[in-house]
Amino acid sequence: MTDFLGTDWHEKIFTGTWTAGSGETYDVIEPATGETLGRLGAASADDVTAAATRAAAAQKKWAKTTPAERAAVLRRAGALWAEHADELAGWIIREAGSIPPKAALEISSAEAICYESSALPSHPKGQVLTSNEPRWSFARRVPAGVVSVIAPFNFPLILAMRSVAPALALGNAVLLKPDPRTAVCAGVAIAKVFAEAGLPEGLLQVLPGGLDAGEAVVAAPEVSVISFTGSTAAGRKVGEAAGRLLKRCHLELGGNNALVVLPGAEVGPATSAGAFGSWMHQGQICMTTGRHLVHESIYDEYVEQLAERARNLPVGNPATEEVAIGPIIDEKQRTHVRDILDKATADGATLVAGGPGEGAFVPPTVLTDLSPSNPAWAQEIFGPVAPVARFSTLEEAAEMVNDSEYGLSLGILGDVGLAMDLADLVDTGKVHINEQTVSDEANVPFGGMKDSGNGSRFGGAEANIEAFTETQWVTMRSSIAPYPF
Repeated sequence: MTDFLGTDWHEKIFTGTWTAGSGETYDVIEPATGETLGRLGAASADDVTAAATRAAAAQKKWAKTTPAERAAVLRRAGALWAEHADELAGWIIREAGSIPPKAALEISSAEAICYESSALPSHPKGQVLTSNEPRWSFARRVPAGVVSVIAPFNFPLILAMRSVAPALALGNAVLLKPDPRTAVCAGVAIAKVFAEAGLPEGLLQVLPGGLDAGEAVVAAPEVSVISFTGSTAAGRKVGEAAGRLLKRCHLELGGNNALVVLPGAEVGPATSAGAFGSWMHQGQICMTTGRHLVHESIYDEYVEQLAERARNLPVGNPATEEVAIGPIIDEKQRTHVRDILDKATADGATLVAGGPGEGAFVPPTVLTDLSPSNPAWAQEIFGPVAPVARFSTLEEAAEMVNDSEYGLSLGILGDVGLAMDLADLVDTGKVHINEQTVSDEANVPFGGMKDSGNGSRFGGAEANIEAFTETQWVTMRSSIAPYPF
C-alpha cells in the first residue's frame, strides 16, 4: 500500500511539501483489527495560521491563471484517481473499514468530481445588467479566496473531494482538515494526487488535527468560506463560529432518513432496498435509512423478510474476508450504537434480528414496536440498525416523516402516483422514488433542510459556483462621469 503514496507523509502534514506539524503525531488505526497502518503528523493552530497565509498568497496568482490551465490540473487529477485506484481503494478499505465495492465507489466518485470540476473554469460567471445610467453594468463571480474544507470519516474521500475540487477549479486555495481517523485516504491521497497533477504549491494544504486546528481553519482571517460535512452538533458550533466572524459557512449535517413502503409495493425488492439503505457501510452515512415506514397491509411480511436478510449478511474484516458489513469506525462510535440499542429495548422495542455484537462489529439489526420517542426511532444512530414502524394512510406517513428534526433524504417505494403525492407533503432535501435513501452523483445538488443543513447544496455547476465564488458588481462608461461636486 505504499507505491503511489510513498512514505514521505509519515509523521507529516502537507503545506505544499511534507513537513512536520507542531501538533503531536498519532497512529493511523485499522478499525477492524486495531492494527497500526502508519503514523501521521498533526497541525496545531499555529500551523493553520501559517498555512492560511501561504494559501492566500498562492491563491492570488492561481486566480489569474487561464481557465484551460486550471481545467487541465483537474483532468490530470481525475486520471490519477483511476490510475491508482487499487492502491487508494485499499487504504479506504483498511482505514475507513469499507467493503471493496464502497471503496471503489469512492475512487470512481473522486474521479468523476474532478472531471465535473474541470468544466467549471469555462462556465459563464456573470450577467449583463440593465441600468438607468449611461453605462454598462455587470455582475460577475470572482473566486472567494481561501476555502476551509472540514471532512468526516464515513465517506472520507467523496465528502472531501466534493468541496476541494470545485473550490480549486474556481480559482481558490484550500485548507483541508480531514477527520484524523481517515486522514490518509482523505488527506494524504488528495495531497498526492493534486501534487502529481501539477497543482502549484501552497494552493492545497492538508491539516489533520484536533479541536484547536478545527477552530483555526474557521477563524483564520484569510479564510472566507467554510465547507463543513459532519454531525449536526459539530456543525452548529462551526456555524456559530463562522457567523460571529461574518463568514459564509456551508453545512451538510446529519439525517434520520425515512423509507416509506406504500401499499401494494413488492415486498422482496422493497426489503432489498431497505437493507441496503440501512446497512450500507454499517449505517455510517448521513443518508442512511434510519426509519422504515411500512404500510400496515404488508408490515408483517416486510419485517420478516428484512430480518431474514439481516441474518444472512456476512460480517467481518473487509480487507481479508468477503463480507457485506465491516467494522464500526472506533470504540467511541461502537459504544454509542450499543447504548442506543440498550435504551431502545429498555423503552419497549423488540429486537427481531441482530443486536449489539462483539468487538469492532455490530451486526445488521432490525427493531420493531418503537414509540415515537424511542431513541432508536428519534435519533440518528450512525450504525447498522433498521427500526420499522407501520402506517395506515398517506397523511399519517407524511406526519411520521416530518416528525423529525432532520430533513435530508427520503425514499418512497411503490406506486409512483402515490409517491408523488407523498413527496409534496414532506420537508426534505432529496426524494428518491422507488429507490432507497442513499444516493449521490458528482453533478447533482446535494443538501438538506432543518437540522440536516443550512440549505447549501454541494455538487452541480450552479451550486458550486454559488458556493465558492463571490458576486462583484462592475460598471463601465466611455468617459469619466460628471458629478455636482
